[in-house]
Amino acid sequence: MRNEYRRRRLSRISAAAAAGFQAVEAAWLYESDLEQLRRAREAAGVELVLINTPPGDIKGGDLGLGAVPGREAEFRQGLDLALKYARALECKRIHLMAGRVPMGSQRKAVAKEMEAVFVQNLKYAADILSKEGITGLIEPINTRITDPRYFLDSPHQAAEILEKVGKPNIKLQMDVFHWQIMDGNLTQNIQQYLPLIGHVQVAQVPGRNEPDSAGELDYRYLFNTLERLQYQGYIGCEYKPLGSTQEGLGWIRDYCTHSE
Repeated sequence: MRNEYRRRRLSRISAAAAAGFQAVEAAWLYESDLEQLRRAREAAGVELVLINTPPGDIKGGDLGLGAVPGREAEFRQGLDLALKYARALECKRIHLMAGRVPMGSQRKAVAKEMEAVFVQNLKYAADILSKEGITGLIEPINTRITDPRYFLDSPHQAAEILEKVGKPNIKLQMDVFHWQIMDGNLTQNIQQYLPLIGHVQVAQVPGRNEPDSAGELDYRYLFNTLERLQYQGYIGCEYKPLGSTQEGLGWIRDYCTHSE
């Protein structure tokens, strides 16, 4: 089963290239052979633009360790592993996952301590990553639907943390799905935080399907807003296709055709 999972992961790289993508992102690659990943990426001719730091012990309830008190050494070990993969795969962005409020703790009771740990870990990561020309990213994940215990859950909280970190190579990862659920007000938030944004991800709300599926968001307007504000980075398709992945890519062709 595990070998089949690894084989499918490798095949997704070539499938993305065959669909016309010039770049891909991936969350956790650490169960895959690094040399096989490197060869697959080179053969497909795509750029790997984003990976995540290891999640920790998923079965034990972890989803990142960046802000978790008492896990600083594990965070640094995970960062070393992520950096090893990023170097080999020529990936220039690493999502530094904040992690969850520990089980049995109340968010308000541990918020200050978790923020202090996160700031410390991000400063450490910034210095390590800057030597490699790599940008670290932090991503707010909504606590209303997706993950009630995730520590970092709004763009405003993330911006305050980035200000305390004060490192130019630590930036904000904007997943529009999470921002809409937590705060809405997307036009103003994009305008306000664009200088901090280092990567964008998209999905429709609330189903997390293709951007042109039924939902709350007008992605043509949002993409035009990003263009108007001269966003120069990548946009990742982090959604669940309603049908096949290939069939669900029609929205990209439609947007490109009507925006020329």
